[in-house]
Amino acid sequence: MKLLSFSTDKGDSYGVVADDGVIDLGRRLGGKYPDLRALLEGGGLGQAEALAGGEADHGLDVITYLQVVPNARRIICIGLNYREHAAEMGMKFPENPSLFSKWPDALVGHGENIVRPKASDHFDFEGELAFVMGKPGRHITKAGAMDHVVGYTPFLDGSVRDFQGQSVIAGKNFQHSGACGPWLTTADEIADPMALHLTTRLNGDVVQDESTEQLFFTVPDIIAYVSQFTALHPGDVIATGTPSGVGAGRKPPLWMKPGDKIEVEISGLGRLANNVVAETVEIKQP
Repeated sequence: MKLLSFSTDKGDSYGVVADDGVIDLGRRLGGKYPDLRALLEGGGLGQAEALAGGEADHGLDVITYLQVVPNARRIICIGLNYREHAAEMGMKFPENPSLFSKWPDALVGHGENIVRPKASDHFDFEGELAFVMGKPGRHITKAGAMDHVVGYTPFLDGSVRDFQGQSVIAGKNFQHSGACGPWLTTADEIADPMALHLTTRLNGDVVQDESTEQLFFTVPDIIAYVSQFTALHPGDVIATGTPSGVGAGRKPPLWMKPGDKIEVEISGLGRLANNVVAETVEIKQP
């Protein structure tokens, strides 16, 4: 089952993909589960599955995709989880997962524009596998971690590298600099998240091409580590890190610029595609 959040001229909603359309679960279940996070928190997956075989309410070509869980409590990202990426960045491989957080407005959905900020042209791409929590937990064991995962989605971690050198929080959280989507593919459709193929393309050229089997800290490793210091909740999004091939690791560097198209495709999960635009800044006169 593929779940997504989206908007139409009637407002924001969420649903399940059916062929070339989407069944509007917000319209059908919104009284009980107003959004996708509420569906996950309330144990409503069974009701979503029961409706999944029905007739689509909207075509996929007429909706605006939102990031998969627009109101996620937490968006946690893992840095330096592929050894070759650490090497290309000239950084020591960490002994434990290296963490940073994304703010919700740093992300957009599939098909929406990502923004190259006015403050920098060192705008880099990082294609990643992300997973979404389906059950809450604290001090989750590695053995039981996968029971807490509801599904997986492609993720674009847009990084402003010169600002990142000053502050990771700043470099990773420029508004609308990254993306998540197009949808969440439920875990029952993915036999092994550590056996997926990730490809990032910039203007059609392959810039990252790697198997998730090369991830050093696995999904259970990450869940067990993170849940030691904070409770995890349904709808929390955790990105697992990027492989080698990023723009900053190239000579000369390869930065995203306005007019570019960036795509992150993962086998079994779909393709996340976004165009890059320049930031427009309105200066209000006093």
